Formats: sequence, structure tokens, C-alpha cells
Amino acid sequence: MPPTESGTESSTDSGTDAGASPGTPSDGDAEDTLDLRLPDEFIALFGEDADQAGLPAAGAGAGLLAAVAGEAVDREGLLDAPADWGAVTTPLGAFQLVPVRIERDLQLISRWMNDPAVAAFWQLAGPESVAETHLRSQLDGDGRSAPCLGVLDGVPMSYFEIYRADLDPLARHYPARPHDTGIHLLIGGVADRGHGVGTALLRAVADLVLDQRPRCSRVVAEPDLRNTPSVSAFLSAGFRFSAEVDLPDKRAALMVRDRALSNLL
Repeated sequence: MPPTESGTESSTDSGTDAGASPGTPSDGDAEDTLDLRLPDEFIALFGEDADQAGLPAAGAGAGLLAAVAGEAVDREGLLDAPADWGAVTTPLGAFQLVPVRIERDLQLISRWMNDPAVAAFWQLAGPESVAETHLRSQLDGDGRSAPCLGVLDGVPMSYFEIYRADLDPLARHYPARPHDTGIHLLIGGVADRGHGVGTALLRAVADLVLDQRPRCSRVVAEPDLRNTPSVSAFLSAGFRFSAEVDLPDKRAALMVRDRALSNLL
């Protein structure tokens, strides 16, 4: 999770975000998810190792099962290589996710993070070293999160984080399913915000995830509840509101895009 999990909020029409905290979804929402309980003997054997590896706690259920099974060591396999997903056609033009390279992209991303509308949710304003630390934590990690530029008709105009929600701290706060994939998004330029741009990008990236990650049955996000343009953009992009969750840094709307419903959207 990004520092504030408001990742997708200051990004769509006025920003877009994602995040998580100690709350749990309501009973009504839990019935459509898979909530696994690890046997006590299994926890005793692997709990300490999982904690040292920085994996979700045993109570995270499906995320820990996947990680202990060995996926966390397969850097390329965790997200099925977003670098190879290619370009897609959107109502706005040709769109592609391009993996971040710090030496090329840091100045641009840092400038976006210092926009007050973005900083209010991402909390990564400041010198370039602030954004660099955030990016390196993903680029030097185990591959469960991939920072990417969103490039529209050849122009970088947005920032995405595609991440394994079931292997993320977020999994401690909702009943995660194996291979749940999360999205954080920010739109960089003020001129690109609004007019349905966030909706179009979220729909395109959710479609990409489901097309390129056959084992993923759901795309999730956790925009800050205060960011109504972000929540609205997710809804318009085919996500459904699943629950309110209390994350360490915000109260979030858990948004879910189901593979089973994709052909109806």
C-alpha cells in the first residue's frame, strides 16, 4: 500500500486512490469473498518466517497461503509482467502502462506528487527524495507492486501502481481472494482531470489486468471516502462499492471489479 493508500484518489477526475485499515467489511459484503483460516499448526510453522519476510499476518488468509506457497519469490510471476501487456485502444487514444525508471521518471512523478490536489491524498509531497524512496521500495521489492506511467498517445500523463492486494497489508482488512489485484492511480496534469478521463483509464487498466492475469478474479481499489470524484470514477468504470474499511491512514471505500461481470459492463 502506498503511504496513505489514497493512491487512486488524487488521481482520477480530481484524483483517485486506494488504501486499508483496522476495519472489516460488513457481513453483507463478506459473503461474496473467500475467507480462509490457517490451521494453528501451519501458523506455528510459518508465522515467524512470514513475519520476517514482510508478508501479511496469518489472519490475512488467502494472501499468506499464496505467499507461503512460494509465489513471493517469483518476482515476474507475481503480477504477470505488466511491462509486456502492450497498448490498448481507449476512447481517449492509445494507452499503455510503462514501468517506471527512476532516472527517467523521478522528476515528473515528484512534480505530480507536489500538486496540492494529489498531495492531499498521496502524502508524498516534498523534495524528489520523498518520491524516490516510495518508488524504490517497490522497484527493489519482491515484485508484488509495480509502479508504472500511464502513457496516452505517447505522452506520460498518469501514474499507476498495480499490486497484489492479497499479498499487501490491505489483505488484513478485507477477505482477500488469491490473486486479487489492486490499482492506485493519479492523473498528473490538471488539464487531464475531469471529463471522464479517470473513468476511461480505470476501465482500461482493469480490463488489462483481467485480460493479462487469468488467475485474477477481481480487481480492487480503496479510494478515500472523502474523494467523491474518485469513488464516482471507479463506479463509472465498472467497479462496485463493496464496503467501508478503516485503514491506518483513512476511511476507504472498498471498490471491486468482478471478472464474472466484465462482459456485462
